[in-house]
Amino acid sequence: MDTGQDVGQDVGQDVGRGSRRGLRPDLYAAGAAVLLFATAAVVGQAIENSDGSLHLAWAPLYAWWSPQVGPGTPAAITVAVAVIAYGPGLAARLPWRALVPVTWFVAMAWTWSLALIDGWHYGIERRLTTRYEYLTVIDRFDDIGATLRGFTQHILIDSPDHWPPHIAGHPPAATLTFVWLDRIGLGGGGWAGVFCITVGASAAAAVLIAVRTLADETLARRAAPFVALAPAAVWVGASADGYFAAVAAWAVALLALAATGGRRVPALIHGFGSGVLLGFTGYLSYGLTLFAIIAVAVLLLTWRQWPRTLLLPLLAGVAVVPVAFTLAGFNWWEAYHLLVERYYQGAGAIRPFWYFVWGNLACTVLLVGLAGVAGLRRTLATVPDAVRRLRAGAPTSTDRLLGLVLAGLLMVLVADFSGMSKAETERIWLPFAFWLLPATALLPRGGQRGWLVAQVTVALTINHLFHTGW
Repeated sequence: MDTGQDVGQDVGQDVGRGSRRGLRPDLYAAGAAVLLFATAAVVGQAIENSDGSLHLAWAPLYAWWSPQVGPGTPAAITVAVAVIAYGPGLAARLPWRALVPVTWFVAMAWTWSLALIDGWHYGIERRLTTRYEYLTVIDRFDDIGATLRGFTQHILIDSPDHWPPHIAGHPPAATLTFVWLDRIGLGGGGWAGVFCITVGASAAAAVLIAVRTLADETLARRAAPFVALAPAAVWVGASADGYFAAVAAWAVALLALAATGGRRVPALIHGFGSGVLLGFTGYLSYGLTLFAIIAVAVLLLTWRQWPRTLLLPLLAGVAVVPVAFTLAGFNWWEAYHLLVERYYQGAGAIRPFWYFVWGNLACTVLLVGLAGVAGLRRTLATVPDAVRRLRAGAPTSTDRLLGLVLAGLLMVLVADFSGMSKAETERIWLPFAFWLLPATALLPRGGQRGWLVAQVTVALTINHLFHTGW
């Protein structure tokens, strides 16, 4: 692992030392991001008023104008002020074993407080019980085997007893999660919300572990306050996609540990565990198969460090969940093709691709915040130098961080151009957004508090002015 001094040298003048020459482009990038979102809002409103083809009340977001102050307001402000004031310093000084759980705790506190701005009922308990959501079909899974065997028969809109949108739009592991919660006595929207927030917030810890393992501890520490205080928390609490994001994040973290582990037994365990979670993500959401991109990136970034036996437990783990569901009677490929057909039976056939192909990116600005945008600007600016170092066979810790972030960006772009991402990407792309946030490690230390202010401003503005839905 590189030392902190090495990291400072890796980052370079424009990226890590906070030069004024680097600050101005950062501000330009943040300004361009604000302009992108404003343009998407104005154009979206014009389209919606004209023909209603976006099916959004406040494009590009799936949200409604609803200014409010709620019980979570003072808590959210308190968490924000505390992290802005003390977060960067504590992230630099805390022992690593303490920093990871503290980051998880702060992410939970931030997510809970934002969700409670809408109150317990509307902010948490009701979220997963609407007519679109998973909890509405719990009673149809009394016989899980029979339901899995007949799952694809209810995907199309014109099929008998067709599934509600979110059940039809995901493989059955998503719904089964809440069925299993119900079976152990944690039924209802309240427990579902608690589960999604608690597990979803752990994605912050997983991201830090992956960054430290693949790049450098100093870079992970610098990213920690931004990952914990990400505006993405608005949609983590409480949505199932926050839970999906955490599962995918831990799959990447375990793969990083396996690929860099020197000892055989831990590497085998981490590799198999990563494989199981990677396979599971594909049965939580069809779109999460794109995590193959970041998995390949991790393997490429660490190929000289692989334990000889890494691929065997990894591939064995990946096979576990698909084999289990296939033997239970669920055909993933058939279900996916039926989903595509259903997608174009509904709003997917009406919503214009030309708008969402850039409107989705405007939503992503809100997920990663202006600090994330500035970090991405620095990431892209550093790519040419990183490529030269890679060709010379001398990659640095920062280069490996760039590889991780660029893999996250590639997932977003593939999803964007797939034609299957039209609206609601502020929720659907949560698993991808968490891998753009490490770019904030490239921001200058001296400006961290200012960028954190920008982050919390985005999140607090959204939750106090809009009622977000899915």
